[in-house]
Amino acid sequence: MNHCLLEAEVMEAPQIRYTQDNQTPIAEMTVQIEGLRPDDPPGTLKVVGWGNLAQDLQNRVRAGQRVVLEGRMRINSVARADGVREKKAELTLSRLHALSGGGAPGAERAAAAPIRSSAPPAERAGQASRAAAPPPQPPVWNSAPLVPGDDLAEDDDIPF
Repeated sequence: MNHCLLEAEVMEAPQIRYTQDNQTPIAEMTVQIEGLRPDDPPGTLKVVGWGNLAQDLQNRVRAGQRVVLEGRMRINSVARADGVREKKAELTLSRLHALSGGGAPGAERAAAAPIRSSAPPAERAGQASRAAAPPPQPPVWNSAPLVPGDDLAEDDDIPF
């Protein structure tokens, strides 16, 4: 499963463009991620959002804003001017959570409500019915031993 969660600062405001075939909006922006150690330089990453998410990015995200990004990471191979192939990381966004306003209007509301990827209508209908249900309980971690005891080993049907 490819799922990435990053905290970053928006370096460039999202730029929107549209596909030729069905005019689906695509927003692209550049973010900066802090280094792992204090002496590491920050890294930059291209972030892409599709559909309704692209329009929300353009309307609600500004340069200098701190965000948490959720999505799929991929590596693209790009030819440089000198002919050398270079690999660049790109994040396809599924959700975005604003941490700070960065001067954007309505930033306080943006921090409370995550921006999500658009879902098919059938999936949205299911989400509406789930909204009325109580939230699920968080999982209990480390509730089972890593190696079962001898009493469970006798009931095992696996031959190895």
